[in-house]
Formats: sequence, structure tokens, C-alpha cells
Amino acid sequence: MAEKISTFIVSENQRLRDLLCLYLNDYKEFEVYNYSDNSELYNLLSSIEHALLIVDMSTDTQELVSKIAQDCPNCRILAIKENPDVSFIVSTIRQGAKEILAYPVIKSEFVDILERVKLQFSQNYQKQEKCKMITVFSNKGGIGKTSIASNLALELANITKENVALVDLNFQFGDITTFMDIQPSFDISYMFDNLNVLNKDFLLSTMEQYKGTSLYVLGDAPYFRQSKPITSKQVSKFFEILKQSFSYIVIDTDSTFDAKTITTLDYSDMIFLVTIVNLPALRNCQRCLELFEKLGYDENKVQILINRYMENDEITVYDVEKLLNKKVYWKIPNNYFALMASINKGVLISEMNPDANVAKSYKELAINVSDSVFRNNLVKKYAPESERRFDNILEI
Repeated sequence: MAEKISTFIVSENQRLRDLLCLYLNDYKEFEVYNYSDNSELYNLLSSIEHALLIVDMSTDTQELVSKIAQDCPNCRILAIKENPDVSFIVSTIRQGAKEILAYPVIKSEFVDILERVKLQFSQNYQKQEKCKMITVFSNKGGIGKTSIASNLALELANITKENVALVDLNFQFGDITTFMDIQPSFDISYMFDNLNVLNKDFLLSTMEQYKGTSLYVLGDAPYFRQSKPITSKQVSKFFEILKQSFSYIVIDTDSTFDAKTITTLDYSDMIFLVTIVNLPALRNCQRCLELFEKLGYDENKVQILINRYMENDEITVYDVEKLLNKKVYWKIPNNYFALMASINKGVLISEMNPDANVAKSYKELAINVSDSVFRNNLVKKYAPESERRFDNILEI
């Protein structure tokens, strides 16, 4: 890598600044720059191709982090905080920091972060980086697949600041556009009719960008008669193009095992098999797991997600896991009134009521599936057991 990584340190702690500069001196790839104020810093970061911003979070710097993360995509942000807890990690990742380090700074940990930043700016990193495709599926209708897919996709966009595609593959009875109160100019049928011209620029210009976020929505056909049968070959080509254009793809499917759905499941990196806690739904879930095993899916590819979960249910999580012979990956709490209000207003729950337990669960789920290895290790490392509000964030 010929070009150096321009590095800026935001801290009133002179001892911390001196220590970081000392460590950085051992790495010729990083060059520390001085600046006079935050306005100059912002202008510099906006114009530099490769930059690292190290921010001491002991002062009021959240707004600066959010602004730079949003407006300076070529800048990696390292947040430093004494005794970071779960709430800090969650909020800081959401603001856009890609790395978090505890104070006092340990050199080996700081060096590990520098190595990751170097890799991210290397010429072949983008080729190595793989899009993650997540499909939300159930062979039983009416258990909340669309709500899960749309809220998960929005939270992924908010947390990672990377381009996320939300695709409604229920050609006949899709609901994503209704849930999000949008009327896209182009729908899924249009994309399959124009596969020969699809590329990143075409996708970003035709898919519906959701409220200025990095979430792009491809909705169902607005009229039943517009739905057309498509082949597995068309679906495969469509996903190959999507994977070149987005960092995350979230798919909401219908509940049938047709060629379109099977191809979608084959292409997925992760399948959330959604169930609720009653016997008919669990029996359907069991049948799905048996089919997925016959299709040769890795056990880590398929994950059980319980929707509308209540702690005092007669059937416990232990019962579910025993019946399905598989651990439950995630539980989304039951909050009927909050969700119904959200659906009826066409506003996602994380926007309308971000403090609701179900909204927090969607956010934590998104954190868990986005770059989960490093972020889960952060929680595991810094948060004491008593502060871990969501155990599943530690599971990879």
C-alpha cells in the first residue's frame, strides 16, 4: 500500500495523545496530522482517501463521530473509552465507529486494530470482502416474517452505514411496501425483466432508498396480475449482481418451497427460520429443519428465531430446543400493541418507538449478525456478566 493512512487524534488527554503517537511511530503506513479545530478536521477527512480518526469518548464527541461516519466513508473511526460497557458499545457502533478500545490503552490491542485498518485499506480487501445474504423464512404464514426482515434490514443500515438491500420475494402477497409506507417506482418484476442491464449503478438508481438511509428496498409487484413466474437461473443471476453491489442483503420470502425459494435459500449465508411458540408452528419448523438437512445446509447456516416470545409461555425455550434438537439463536419479545401501531402507521418500530423492547431486540440482532466476530468479542471482553442484557450477542 503506497499511500499512507492519514491519522488524527481527538483528545484533551495529552498523555493519551503522546502514547498513541509513540505507538504509531512504529508503523510507517500511518502518518499523524495536526489540526486546529473540528471544522478543519471535518474538511480534511472529507478530502482524504485513507484516514483513521482516533476519538477519546470521555468528552462530548458523539456528534462528531456520527457526522464523520455519515459524511466521510473513507475514514475508519476508533473510539477509546474507559471501562466500555454494553450500552456504550451498542451506541458507539450505531454512531459509526468501526473499532473500540478500552483506556488505558494496551499496545498489543492497539496494534491489532492498526493491522485491521491496514487490511481494510489494502487494494485487495474489497475483493476479499463478502456480502452477507440473510433470508427470513417460515413455511407458515402470519408469524411476522416481514416485520423481522424490514426492521432487521433498517437496523443493519443504521449500524453499519453500508449499503443494505431489502428484497421482497413474495411475488403475490408481499407486504414490505405496506409496512414501510413506500411506493417504489420500480418493483421486483421490473428487475427480473431487465436482468441483462442490471449493475450497481442501475440498482442504486432504481431501488427505493429509504428515508435517506443506506437501505435500498425492492418491493413486491403492486398488482397481482404483474407477478410473473421466474426461473432458478434468473434468481441466481439476480443474486450474483446484488452481491456485487451490497454489503448486506435481507430477503423476505413467501412460505412455499418453489424453485425461486429454494434457490434463494441456497444462495443465503444465513437463514432465519422463524417460529412462534405453539405446537403447530413448532411442528412446521421441525419439518423445515428436516428438509434443510436433506438439502445439505450446514447447521450454522440455519438459525432458529422465535418471534412474539413471552417469558411466561407454557412452552419454554428449553422445550423448543429439545423438540427441534437445535439451539434457539434469537428471541424477539411479544409487544402486540407497539407492533400493531407501527404496522398501521406504516412506520417501522425502530423509528416510531426505539425504546420499545422489540425495537431494542431488532437492533441487538442486527449488531449480532453484522461483523459479529469482532463486535461480540468486544462485548465479551469489556462487559461484566451482570451487564450483558442480551446473551445471544455472544453467540457466533
